[in-house]
Amino acid sequence: MAEESKKHTRVNDILLGPLERPALQFFSKHTPAWASPDTMTIIGVIGAVLIAAGYILTRYQMAWLWLASFGLFVNWFGDSMDGTLARYRKIERPNYGYYVDHVVDVFNEFLVVIGLGLSPLVRFDVAAFTLIGYLMMAVHVFLRTYVDDVFKISYGKLGPTEVRVLIIIANTLVFFLGNPMFNVPLLAAPLSLFDLFVGFLGLLFLVFFLVSAYQYSRELARIGK
Repeated sequence: MAEESKKHTRVNDILLGPLERPALQFFSKHTPAWASPDTMTIIGVIGAVLIAAGYILTRYQMAWLWLASFGLFVNWFGDSMDGTLARYRKIERPNYGYYVDHVVDVFNEFLVVIGLGLSPLVRFDVAAFTLIGYLMMAVHVFLRTYVDDVFKISYGKLGPTEVRVLIIIANTLVFFLGNPMFNVPLLAAPLSLFDLFVGFLGLLFLVFFLVSAYQYSRELARIGK
């Protein structure tokens, strides 16, 4: 995520943080002067387009999964670097950065999930369920930022970076092992391996939303805020 308002406390306690933070600082130090935070935001969008295209093109050849995985890396780089670069160069535009970053994030996730839903890998309803779960979590994050100025994007040591890594792993497994179908009780149609993975992510988003919303509501009630 990127360019949060200076008054916000940013919480990004992720599992891969010890690796990601030094890497982003290294990239910021060696980024050419002509590349701005807005440039990085555009790179993130290009990554999302590559992801969606890669998934859709698996209709013709599963090797396009590698394009989707490359797009995930490009998207991570752009999405992570826009705010990091702004802070490194001390050129933050808090309100502009916060607004544009999250509008772009939602658009990027829409592209990715639509790409998945239009691929032969994942049922469209499963992809839509996961997008809904993501948007519910995004609403929770934005509301909490408004209420107490805490911008928390990691839950259970998981954040956007870990989700991308998990998707790359899933892409790799499906490429080498195939996408077998499984009969699931209570469902009329079988689900593929990728369906189960994407559906699990959606369920994870939903659980994080419900638990976090409940806990935070209780906390606000307790302190009378």
